[in-house]
Amino acid sequence: MTSAAMLEESMYQWFEHFHNYPEVSWKEYETTKKIASILDDLNVSYRLLGDVPGLIAEIGTGDEIVAVRADIDALWQEVDGKWQANHSCGHDANITMVLGALLLLKDRPLQHRVRFIFQPAEEVGNGACAAFERGAVDDVSHLFGVHLRPIEELPLGKVSPAIHHGAAYFLDGTIHGIDAHGARPHQGKNAIDVIMAIQLMLNSIHLSPFEPHSAKLTKIIADGGSTNIIPGSASFSMDIRAQHNHQLELLRSRIESGLKSIQQQFEIEMNWKWVDFTPGAEVSPIAADMAKNAILETLGEQFLADEITTPGSDDFHFYTVKKPELKATMIGIGANLVPGLHHPKMTFERSALIDASKVLACVLEKKPIHK
Repeated sequence: MTSAAMLEESMYQWFEHFHNYPEVSWKEYETTKKIASILDDLNVSYRLLGDVPGLIAEIGTGDEIVAVRADIDALWQEVDGKWQANHSCGHDANITMVLGALLLLKDRPLQHRVRFIFQPAEEVGNGACAAFERGAVDDVSHLFGVHLRPIEELPLGKVSPAIHHGAAYFLDGTIHGIDAHGARPHQGKNAIDVIMAIQLMLNSIHLSPFEPHSAKLTKIIADGGSTNIIPGSASFSMDIRAQHNHQLELLRSRIESGLKSIQQQFEIEMNWKWVDFTPGAEVSPIAADMAKNAILETLGEQFLADEITTPGSDDFHFYTVKKPELKATMIGIGANLVPGLHHPKMTFERSALIDASKVLACVLEKKPIHK
């Protein structure tokens, strides 16, 4: 069997396992064990992250370290009427592509060290922070990520050297008014009226139309227990996004002011908290140029796509927020992915995994560029 055939067979087997045994954020223990087992078979040393799932492997020698990150968690969603863990996020592919790059590199002479980060809990937005705190990018100068892209962004046969993700905040809130009988609304403080005011407030926020942004309610629960009871209490959630971090902070400030005004207007108690934050991409032109050169060298000019700007988010960018000197980019892989990421029936062309592993191996093997 040729080395190319062995690469394909190994990668497809790995993918089938991770696809068939998904685990949600912070529960990726069996996934971690499987990755460790593969590394044992490849005779590659690694260390577990410890009190959270995930692990870090390393090959090569030298003082300089170049790293690649794969996120390993799945979503919890309804598939054919059944709630289950599901890799519609494509993280099963990310694990496989990074392992493929490791397989290609493990026996090559390297002039620097290459670190492989298998990170938990990207989908809840704070797995990168946990990995960072456990030394994932200690002494790393260049960091690369990889992710499949939906077909409207990249078709099969195209690879982008950078994904410019947007930034996102998520908010949970509660309203504490007063229940009232349906015949006596004047005796209560209707939480639904407050929710409607919040919706109007969000729709009245106007920022520069030249920078994509959105703020919307994504969950509302208001139930008096009977159709003739006006509910005084409710809970709600928001999803707030912007293409750039500074725009997101401006949105947050406007929403804070709006919620405080509504609280005073209705004379009710309202509590809210910002439960999660995912920063926008801070792409290093140097890292993106390294990825571009790897695509050209490995696959050819016909595979090279432009850098992608997308409203989606990824906690990968916490690494550069926490370590600004890190030169980082996430490589986008076209795979004819339909209907879209996070769709319960998401599918893609698996041949893209092989090309992606070759690009990753090339960029990780090259001498890092610093300026």
